Amino acid sequence: MEVTVPMVGKVVKVLVQAGEQVRENDQVATLEAMKMEMPIVAPVSGTVKEINVKAGDEVTSDSVLMIIE
Repeated sequence: MEVTVPMVGKVVKVLVQAGEQVRENDQVATLEAMKMEMPIVAPVSGTVKEINVKAGDEVTSDSVLMIIE
């Protein structure tokens, strides 16, 4: 399952690592958009397979931050 962002912004923090187990609704990253910080949560429970961004990266709407299996 892809973890995406709802809008253009900057990744402030990535809170998980590849191989880490997460549960549905766990916060996995923080996005700064419109001068506000927004939590990005896991849409499903599983294992983080890959992370495509790092703190400081600019992202566009629907960018894939990570993959959870």
